[in-house]
Amino acid sequence: MVKVVGIRFKKSGKIYYFDPKDFDIEKDENVIVETARGIEFGVAVLGIRFVAEDNIVQPLKEVIRIATEEDVKRHVENKEKAKEAFDVCLEKIQKHELVMKLIDVEYTFDNNKVIFYFTAEGRVDFRELVKDLASVFRTRIELRQIGVRDEAKMLNGIGQCGVPLCCANWLGDFEPVSIRMAKDQNLSLNPTKISGICGRLMCCLKYEHDVYVDGKKKMPKVGEKVNTPEGLAVVMDSNILKEEVKVRLVIEKKNGETALGDDMITFKNKEIKRSSKKPCDTSKDCNGGCCSKKPGEIDKDQVDKKETDKKVADKKVTDNRASEKKVSDKKPYKKKQEYKKPDHRKPDHRKTDKRKTENKRAEKDNKIEE
Repeated sequence: MVKVVGIRFKKSGKIYYFDPKDFDIEKDENVIVETARGIEFGVAVLGIRFVAEDNIVQPLKEVIRIATEEDVKRHVENKEKAKEAFDVCLEKIQKHELVMKLIDVEYTFDNNKVIFYFTAEGRVDFRELVKDLASVFRTRIELRQIGVRDEAKMLNGIGQCGVPLCCANWLGDFEPVSIRMAKDQNLSLNPTKISGICGRLMCCLKYEHDVYVDGKKKMPKVGEKVNTPEGLAVVMDSNILKEEVKVRLVIEKKNGETALGDDMITFKNKEIKRSSKKPCDTSKDCNGGCCSKKPGEIDKDQVDKKETDKKVADKKVTDNRASEKKVSDKKPYKKKQEYKKPDHRKPDHRKTDKRKTENKRAEKDNKIEE
């Protein structure tokens, strides 16, 4: 376990862990810390606590000091200077005719760097703009391109629900949101109704998704046959939050055929019994609860399934034995000998033997002539 304190640098920004050292830091207390960008002014949103080492990103930076009145005053001055820098940067952007939208400006606490946040559809060549800004502010300049969700987080606004945006007020970090979440919650798939002011899917689709997924497992599916207090019925619709099911009763005609009734009847989920195919607990009486089996009745489907599974297992064993026998009957594979190219530098013994025989024949012929 590691001793840490949670620091936040913006109103709804991400929380970072720092080493409090020997300082007694309380919640909502201003502190000065060292970050990768330099010295920063932050607020302790989480008091001193111990967390596991797996939840910490190493190396863990230290808290320099608890903020004094001079530090708070300097932080306020930096915000005022950032507003002036925003106006200057807008003029420079118009001068260079760049297709970009300036969103926010931020000074580091030690005035070592000025960060300009902007959005653009594509890449922007702002090299000349950086030179002009550096000549005006006489410090390091950083232009950072952000996405539309970060833009909404910085600017804030009012959502479709009439409440200020979650991302700008309390949401620390963005989580992935998919269209599947809207389908699980039976929402309209019209993009204008499920999208926020940033043009992306609303973050609130993620909040209740787990509740809907768990509730959907308990509720019967549309088209499923269920047993109701009024008889057998077919599910037409379900309300997960109210745990209600709308059904149409199955009516038997005189000729023996079945049809659905015209009226839609609403029942609570606890009032209906689903005809599940799951095997019953043979040690207890079912009483029609899990598979509509009477007490002491043997499930024929379950017995047939066991027999078929046994036949399939026996067939696999025989097939495996037959394949092993075929493999054993095959002759062992002999590796072909590699062809070696003859080396002409070495003497060929066949040619030398041939020459010797020719020489012997010539000597015999010479003796006969003599």
